[in-house]
Amino acid sequence: MSEPTREMHRAARIDDAVNRWRARRARGKGYLPTVLPYAGYGAPTWARILGRVVLAKEPRPGSRTDRLYRRREESVRGWRSFTSVPVGDVPVVAEIEGVEHVLHPDRGGVIDEVIPIDLPPGRHDVLLRPHGSDSVSTAPLLIVDPAVEFGVVSDVDDTVMVTWLPRPLLAGWNTFVLDEHARVSTPGMAVLYERVRTEHPSSPFIYLSTGPWNVAPTLRRFLTRNLFPSGPLLLTDWGPTHDRFFRSGRVHKEQNLQRLAAEFPGMKWLLFGDDGQHDEEIYSTFIAQHPGSVVAVAIRQLYFTEAVLAGGRSKAQVRSEAVGVPWVYGPDGMSLYKQLRDLGIISARHDEDKRV
Repeated sequence: MSEPTREMHRAARIDDAVNRWRARRARGKGYLPTVLPYAGYGAPTWARILGRVVLAKEPRPGSRTDRLYRRREESVRGWRSFTSVPVGDVPVVAEIEGVEHVLHPDRGGVIDEVIPIDLPPGRHDVLLRPHGSDSVSTAPLLIVDPAVEFGVVSDVDDTVMVTWLPRPLLAGWNTFVLDEHARVSTPGMAVLYERVRTEHPSSPFIYLSTGPWNVAPTLRRFLTRNLFPSGPLLLTDWGPTHDRFFRSGRVHKEQNLQRLAAEFPGMKWLLFGDDGQHDEEIYSTFIAQHPGSVVAVAIRQLYFTEAVLAGGRSKAQVRSEAVGVPWVYGPDGMSLYKQLRDLGIISARHDEDKRV
């Protein structure tokens, strides 16, 4: 006997009804389905395609939006990414090397599907367009070589980006900050990541955050502007989910770590996080379940003021040295670099290059 279908949470039903009403009004005003492309990843035989479908209006010729962005998907920036209407009833055509696949967004308009492919390792482009439309968006796709055995998973807020805000206000900050220029990079972290990239040029960098997909374009511009290595963002849904009033950031991180371990069984991950949320507990649990999948854990320690705003430091006491996984702690990228260098995870040749 099949399991009974779970009833959708009341908040989700209300959210869907509001979005259907907003979609009717937006379509009546000439707004069209538009794909916001996100970076995906995969292996030579499969690819995880990511994106989001919203309703957006074609920039008016000669307007400021037209001069700055010109394309519908580029005009959905800052607060517009939160006020735009998601649509889940429009199939999306993904074209890779001339082969087309039909994808279906979820109720929040998010595209997250795995498709079969036949591509060599390296960087590729995926063309995404709403079915029946000629509006094409381009999403980068990283195909990881099966021979690569080292990768990086990094948190974002308070790990690579200093927020200086209480956790309850973080979502509001992400909503109303118009661009990445108002955000501050954690000192030394971009340099540390680039040194890791230099030693492992073919390794994937995955940015795993509890932030909503709405802020993906802003976070991408922030990472690019501050010279962090490029890589897919794994974010979460905004608002009510199918079975609860609000999303669980912790569950989101746990599920994606488990997924990465299954997708890349031979990969050893260097995990970056901070001590202001649950990263230590999440990483400890992951190591206990996959002791051979982690090479080290680097935890960025929040300054006193940051810790107070974040609601205190993590109380996690579990460590995984017993299974051979070292943990390092530091307030910035330089202190973490020195410890990872001493462990032999990063080469000391960077210090020699600096002296030269």
